[in-house]
Amino acid sequence: MTSQVDLPVSRLRVLVTDNLSQRGVDFLRQTPGFDVVVQNKPTPEALKDLCREMDALIVRSATRVTADLLASAPRLKVVGRAGVGVDNVDLEAATARGVVVMNTPGGNTISAAEHTVSMLLSLAKHIPQATASMKGGKWEKGKFLSVELSGKTLGIIGLGRIGSEVAKRAKAFNLRVLAYDPFISAEAAQALGVELVELTELYRQADFITIHTPLTAETKNLISAATIAQMKDGVRIVNCARGGVVNEADLYAALTSGKVAGAALDVFAQEPTTDSPLFSLPNFISTPHLGAASEEAQEAVAVEVAHQVVDYLQKGIIRNAVNAPSIPLEMLRTLQPYLTLGEKLGRLASQLCEGRLAEIHLEYRGEIASLDCVPLTVATVKGILDPIHDSVNMVNALAIAKGRGIRLIESKSTEATDFASLITVALKTDRGKTETAGTLFSRQDPRVVDIDGFRLEAVLDGYMLVFSNLDVPGVIGRMGTLLGQNNVNIAGMQLGRERRGGRAVSIVNVDDPIPASVLDEIRRMPNIVYAKLVRI
Repeated sequence: MTSQVDLPVSRLRVLVTDNLSQRGVDFLRQTPGFDVVVQNKPTPEALKDLCREMDALIVRSATRVTADLLASAPRLKVVGRAGVGVDNVDLEAATARGVVVMNTPGGNTISAAEHTVSMLLSLAKHIPQATASMKGGKWEKGKFLSVELSGKTLGIIGLGRIGSEVAKRAKAFNLRVLAYDPFISAEAAQALGVELVELTELYRQADFITIHTPLTAETKNLISAATIAQMKDGVRIVNCARGGVVNEADLYAALTSGKVAGAALDVFAQEPTTDSPLFSLPNFISTPHLGAASEEAQEAVAVEVAHQVVDYLQKGIIRNAVNAPSIPLEMLRTLQPYLTLGEKLGRLASQLCEGRLAEIHLEYRGEIASLDCVPLTVATVKGILDPIHDSVNMVNALAIAKGRGIRLIESKSTEATDFASLITVALKTDRGKTETAGTLFSRQDPRVVDIDGFRLEAVLDGYMLVFSNLDVPGVIGRMGTLLGQNNVNIAGMQLGRERRGGRAVSIVNVDDPIPASVLDEIRRMPNIVYAKLVRI
């Protein structure tokens, strides 16, 4: 997933921690304009010192990117996670500071799915225990009676990339597969040959349960004494997703009582873990967070995250961000001109309105309404906030608006208008309402076509003198003369009026900023209602 914003071009510094695969480091070092620092396992204080001058930080799971660390890194623009889970990154703090957090959701999918199936088989066949017994000089053939997977029911919690790959492999073992995932369509599940069920039903029917969810407030301790009680006696549980999803104390009690026949964990609430009561149980097996630890996966995520960081720092392209809107690459060419239009239109509306901003109403009409407008909303809100906030970007625009108590309303309509697509930005303040509307000419050039109900057409670029006046002879002539006398060159002019003799609104595109003294003189001219200079 990708989107694009503008970033300044300069020499850029990247810090890499956590033993990133060499191919990823090599790519960064071979990219012109980049300085790369590799520091594996730095102390928290050393990490803070290193990050003070960094534009990017690339980590795996060991480095914790805290609010304190982010506060000490004023140049930091992006954190790249070589892997899927970002629970080691303070997303709220990163978003507030405008730092993009990217992960690599696809790079380790196969490795994690294969590891899950390996744990499932090892659990059913007692392979680790039998291996340890033989290495201890024993031949305990009768001790390790296994169970077959064929004909059993596997419950998959989370049918995303990894869960889906596990489902495909499970079918080869003649397992009946149930899945719980509130975000997956019935059609997608049917294509995988999977039955979608509620979580309580999955607990009730599954012989094996495997977990593939992120660690969130909702999934923390998802497997606990209360949910284990809903499961079949003799269920077997695998977790190769995130530590903390399984309550380890409750799992220990269930393994001891026999309610759970066996469990396999690749992840733990605290890592590294070298001393756990679970390790003493004969029906428990574990690995030290190896789900993504294949040579292929480590290389893939390292190269992927390196490319993502370079694309963002060099071109402003956001891909696989977890705290900023992303756009599928094939849609970027179509949507990019609208992102520019929305941002410029928002900047215009913001500079025209007066008072404390309370509400933003964005309306998308025509062809644009059929597209994913989330990135467009973010770009427009960014444009609105640009003139009043010095560090707003595509990452923190919505968070800043929410923090200021600004209400955001969106509406869409595919009904035809006078234009193929029309974006309307209405701002409500404690002193009134300002409304602007814009479209693309030739699907590329952003134009404003309406200001507070006055129809006109002007290029959205550079410096724009926007003024309202009574529609009487001589106003435009005096305006042009005054600007000429003060060496302000007019690049274009558009006028809209409600009726002859009524009010009019005009936009004058000028090549250079108008001095404040000249702007004050314009405002004192006869029949001028208001005059504002805006910069797009």
